[in-house]
Amino acid sequence: MMSTLDDLFTDGDLPPSRHKRTWGRYTVVTALAFGLMVLGFFTFQLLSGTSETNDYVGTGTGSVVITVNRGDSLTAIASELVDANVVKSKDAFLSAAALDEASSRIGPGKYTLKLEMSGSNALALMLDPESRSASRLVLPEGLRMPQTLKIASETSGLPLNDFEALIENPSDLPLPSWADSRPQGFMFPATYDLAGDESAQVILDSLVLRFNQASADINLEQRAAELGVSPYEVLTIASLIQAELLPADFAKGAAVIYNRLKADMPLQFDSTISYALGIQELQLDSEQLAVESPYNTYENKGLPPTPINSPGEAALEAALSPAKGKWLYVVAVNPDTRETKFAKNYDRFLKLKAEYRDYLANN
Repeated sequence: MMSTLDDLFTDGDLPPSRHKRTWGRYTVVTALAFGLMVLGFFTFQLLSGTSETNDYVGTGTGSVVITVNRGDSLTAIASELVDANVVKSKDAFLSAAALDEASSRIGPGKYTLKLEMSGSNALALMLDPESRSASRLVLPEGLRMPQTLKIASETSGLPLNDFEALIENPSDLPLPSWADSRPQGFMFPATYDLAGDESAQVILDSLVLRFNQASADINLEQRAAELGVSPYEVLTIASLIQAELLPADFAKGAAVIYNRLKADMPLQFDSTISYALGIQELQLDSEQLAVESPYNTYENKGLPPTPINSPGEAALEAALSPAKGKWLYVVAVNPDTRETKFAKNYDRFLKLKAEYRDYLANN
């Protein structure tokens, strides 16, 4: 017969070991922690893999030109970027575009980008005007018509004849009524972004419409009337000072022109004769100065028949707001730097002319 103590500690009735219970709990907790670590690791790998798959990192390398067609949506642009390996996925670009309202300004044309760019960097470069340089028509102030047409042809890839034909028959151009179908002077100097699908008609229309906008901006027609001259005369005067002077001297140059016209004096501008001769030089010899032409402002009083170039807005503004002064003479005393001095009387003019001759003798 077993004792009470024996009864308490038989194998079948022993209470659970405290040590065994602690070890079991430790095993469960350890397994659970390990599972969470594994889950976290694979979650991180999954997220990292998705990021790497959807977007490149950095500003890219190399160079590639992509074309955005007229009417392309941002999604279509994103597809083009993926096809050219600019971005890794459409989502990379579209996500960046969704965060920047300026993305709506991306227009048609050619863009010079890089390979393997992040979506945000690709967007930033597309919004940078520098990326559009391959499809930008840049027309500086003071270009004559043949120069303008040549640049337009070379930039657009369209035949020069297409542009020349429009100028020869300008009735289809959106010229103001007071232009009287004379297109010289209306090819406004500016930078134009081309889509690549324009015709010569569309391009020249854009140039003339840009002039019309500038004309409205400065209220050209009303201010010309207040000066007692026609808008066309203002345009012609602007073309003369654009050809002869630096911008700082535009207003004084305009004053010289108005003063000489009022005094019934010939303008005597070499630029008008250069225009007639089809040359660019402003230092002419006596034979050139005697050429028979309505553009010879030594032989003919008044303004030349047409503008001699396409002036910019600064020259137009000066022609509408000439400086207050009685200057009648203007002399480029240093043709290299185009330093110009003005005189109100003939004696002062002779001194400036001597200064000009001294410069030529020493250079």
